[in-house]
Amino acid sequence: MRATSLHRDSAGSGVLNAEIRNYTLNFGPQHPAAHGVLRLILEMDGEIVQRADPHIGLLHRGTEKLAESKPFNQSIGYMDRLDYVSMMCNEHAYVLAIERLLGIQAPERAQWIRTMFDEITRILNHLMWVGSNALDLGAMAVFLYAFREREELMDCYEAVSGARMHATYYRPGGVYRDLPERMSKYKESPWKKGAQLKRFNEWREGSLLDYLERFTEDFPKRVDEYETLLTDNRIWKQRTVGIGVVTPEQALAWGMTGPMIRGSGIAWDLRKKQPYAKYAEVDFDIPVGVGGDCYDRYLVRVEEMRQSNRIIQQCVKWLKANPGPVIVDNFKVAPPRREEMKDDMEALIHHFKLFSEGYCVPAGETYAAVEAPKGEFGCYLVSDGANKPFRVKLRAPGFAHLSSMDEIVKGHMLADVVAMIGTYDIVFGEIDR
Repeated sequence: MRATSLHRDSAGSGVLNAEIRNYTLNFGPQHPAAHGVLRLILEMDGEIVQRADPHIGLLHRGTEKLAESKPFNQSIGYMDRLDYVSMMCNEHAYVLAIERLLGIQAPERAQWIRTMFDEITRILNHLMWVGSNALDLGAMAVFLYAFREREELMDCYEAVSGARMHATYYRPGGVYRDLPERMSKYKESPWKKGAQLKRFNEWREGSLLDYLERFTEDFPKRVDEYETLLTDNRIWKQRTVGIGVVTPEQALAWGMTGPMIRGSGIAWDLRKKQPYAKYAEVDFDIPVGVGGDCYDRYLVRVEEMRQSNRIIQQCVKWLKANPGPVIVDNFKVAPPRREEMKDDMEALIHHFKLFSEGYCVPAGETYAAVEAPKGEFGCYLVSDGANKPFRVKLRAPGFAHLSSMDEIVKGHMLADVVAMIGTYDIVFGEIDR
């Protein structure tokens, strides 16, 4: 994008004088790679990026302020909508913060369920990432493959909450309900009938745990398929190897977490370093990269899917062997069972109070963080003793990552910006909250 102009000298002879101009390019704000309304202002010298200025503020929903105007439980659903491919992990941080201020702890079975669904969510996130990132760089087939498994796990969300995305399943003191004893089945249709219908319903003959058991046996073969399509694909490697290198020093300086910091060779994972729920009791490894480029971050996320699969298998085994309550027996925080309300007037009063006014949380402040699929998602919560938070401040991993865009892409070509946005795994709901 160089401009040349022809000037004549004083003698009138024609002299070609080349002027070099930098062009300013609007990248977005509707670019699909951003999963939201990211606007990047790029200063270009031809195809080379000289400066990248990320602009936020086009989406702003005011989630933190909205949460301060509602009873505590009514904001759980907002957490789902921040990063809408890491739903239950976001809920986990918020309900953990409330539980710490209330001084309560979820029953053991509920903590195992949370651990299992956190890992289901991690796989859902990485499936969306590997499919959309490959699509951004020109590989379409992976997107279709990844969504095949994503639909199977979305059925688990639907089975426990009735919703396929915004579950609002976690509650202070546990989870909304226990795992269902039977999975819904596909009905006959022009697209599914006969032997094909039987195959689709084969995993659905038992409980949700039986369904997940079958899924975890099958899933490693599916990850192998993604790797067959991408890992040694020369075009994929040309687009990712050596692109967007983040050194360990840069990763620490910019406050990076999740696959971004692990891709740079630093084994930082809150599930190991500051265990919560039942992560201290399950066996898994932390994958780390060596080069800190887009390719390393791809390999880290692929291996994380395999490790999440291991954790889910361990959770399924424990949950099958250990029935029990899934929410605290405290009517001030959790609703009473319907049969209790029929015989107990106090339980009925607590039920109405809980769903109208909510509960009051003791005055204080706390910070709770979880290892969400994109990195550390934290909730800083301040209570003044009322039935709604005095202050909610959310720590979103994507905000810290996007801040480094200028430093990381400077000197790269325009097409590499797409690869870098993809590898950041940006979802704008959590960034522009």
